[in-house]
Order: sequence, then C-alpha cells, then structure tokens
Amino acid sequence: MQFEEAVNFALDHAHEAMNQALEHLERELTKVRTGKASPAILNGLMVSYYGNPTPLNQVANVSVSDSRTVVIQPWEKSMIQHIEKAIFEANLGVSPQNDGEMIRLSIPPLTEERRKEMVKKTKTMGEDTKVGIRSARRDAMEEIKKAIKDGYPEDLGKRKEAEIQTLTDNYIKKVDVVVEAKDKEIMTI
Repeated sequence: MQFEEAVNFALDHAHEAMNQALEHLERELTKVRTGKASPAILNGLMVSYYGNPTPLNQVANVSVSDSRTVVIQPWEKSMIQHIEKAIFEANLGVSPQNDGEMIRLSIPPLTEERRKEMVKKTKTMGEDTKVGIRSARRDAMEEIKKAIKDGYPEDLGKRKEAEIQTLTDNYIKKVDVVVEAKDKEIMTI
C-alpha cells in the first residue's frame, strides 16, 4: 500500500519540521537578553584561535559571577585579545572589561521601553515559528489530498488530516507557552 507509506511519510515529515521550528525558536530565544547575566548570550560566538574560528566555550570557561556579570576565563592568556575582539564584533550591546586575567561583561539593566521592545521581538519570533509550523501542515495536507486523488481511501485521508491538525494545534500551543515564558522572564525586574 504505497499510499499509506506516502501519507505516513508526510505526517512524519510534518512532525519533524514542526519540531525543528520549535527547537529553532527555543535556541533563538536564549539569545534574547533579559537584563540578567547568562552565558547563553555568548552562544555561537566564534573566536580566532591560531587563525581558526573556534567556539568561545572551547577556548575559555564562561560563567556567571552574579546576576549582572558574565565572566570569561580564557585557558590561555594570549586569547584575551581575540575574545575581546570577537565580543566587540558580535555587537552584543555590552562592553568587555579586560583585567589581563579574565574578561567581565556587565549586563546593564533593561529599561521599561527596552523590555517592551524585547517582548515584541519575542512575539514576532513566535509568529514566524507558527508560520513555519503551518507551512509544514499545508505541505502534509497537500500530500494527503494528492494520495486521496490517486486512490487512497477518503475516510482514512480525513483521519490523517485531523491528526495533522491536532499536531499543528499542539505545536502552536507549545510556541505560545515558550514565548509567554520568555516574555515573563523579560518583564521580571
């Protein structure tokens, strides 16, 4: 029954695409500053290590010393300038303070206006993710309709469409929960 395989593949593919969209949103939201110190703001930061771009966490220890300070302790003192340069180039909105041994990043508190901008940004990211989820649903629905047109039983097709809609609704709810949690974190002083 090649139709069954095609329909199940479409369903699996939609599930995978929706899951990837949600994971992407979660990764992107970790980069949104909340006014609290977090090593996550340095995720993806590449540092020149003997001429090769290398993730920061592979050349230094990144930790939080208090609620407003991220501390970067390079494993080699010669890396301090490279790390500092990478932070400046990343345009994180914080200035590194180098004491010759380590680098400190003081995270400034967010103003009310800036917090509201950040909440808008997270909501936009959530909406973009929902568009991706709905796109995966649309693709799966088209596959099912095509299979029905080619001879797949219509009642089974309707059940599969209902499954995809339920899956979509669940992922949309998950996006709302993730965005709401981040918004609450941003607005908490």
